[in-house]
Amino acid sequence: MVGKKEYAEINQLLNKRLDEKKILIAVHRGTWGGNIIENTNLAYEQSLAMGADMFECDLSNSTDGELYCFHDGGESRILHEEDNIKTMSSEKIDSLEYFNCIGEPSGVHVQRFEETLSHFTHGELFNVDRSWFFLPMVDEVMRKYPAAVQQAVIKTPVKDEYLEFFQNCPVKYMYMPIAYSMDEVRKVLSYDKINVVGVEAIAFTEDSEMNDPKNIQWMREQGLYVWTNSITLGRGHMLSGGCDDDKALAEGPDASWGVLIERGYNALQTDWPSQLAEYRCKKLGV
Repeated sequence: MVGKKEYAEINQLLNKRLDEKKILIAVHRGTWGGNIIENTNLAYEQSLAMGADMFECDLSNSTDGELYCFHDGGESRILHEEDNIKTMSSEKIDSLEYFNCIGEPSGVHVQRFEETLSHFTHGELFNVDRSWFFLPMVDEVMRKYPAAVQQAVIKTPVKDEYLEFFQNCPVKYMYMPIAYSMDEVRKVLSYDKINVVGVEAIAFTEDSEMNDPKNIQWMREQGLYVWTNSITLGRGHMLSGGCDDDKALAEGPDASWGVLIERGYNALQTDWPSQLAEYRCKKLGV
């Protein structure tokens, strides 16, 4: 069981899925391509249809306090806008249209976070990313959708201000720190009123301490799942110690995803959910 006993009711869906699947498959911004745009409900739905257990939802905010499903920094790529979305009003954001994978207007607009919360209310799990800039706003919106408390895992870097927020927040959201060291993991666990359910372990190199099977086992013994990113963001963004999606597709899943599973990771984020789900079924029979 992951999480503390006192939060078992909140964590029951996550624990049920872990019991069933053994290894959680999470998907980076949903499954997107062609005219299906990242961080939209349609992309999230496709990831679940392809065997994922959880999708990732990035958040940004407008100047007038609306939350959107968007990873800031991607404005020029998919909105053909140079300004950061966080400098825009909701009226401006609502007027924007995404451009698809060949640079053509898609007919799709930037989606508000509430559209996701109101759509996925039937036991879907999702990870909320990049919300640490405005956690009180996220809390305010999520309280309107009680089911989301059992569905959403919120992650942040390990900083005092974020940990204090979750320590003092009356709603005990499922929380996952983004940890670059074991000291950061121990720091998070020192807070007694945070509902910590897992750790996103960042391992830039194969010999990173976050990639050590002994440390991964220790984290699991603390009642945590251990998440690794096999997503490939480019040569300068290796997050899983050399075992990534590219290697799994080019050399076979045993050479990459299999190594991560053998090291003890039990949550893998990928851009290729159907291939990973097929491999999980062959390897684990689930």
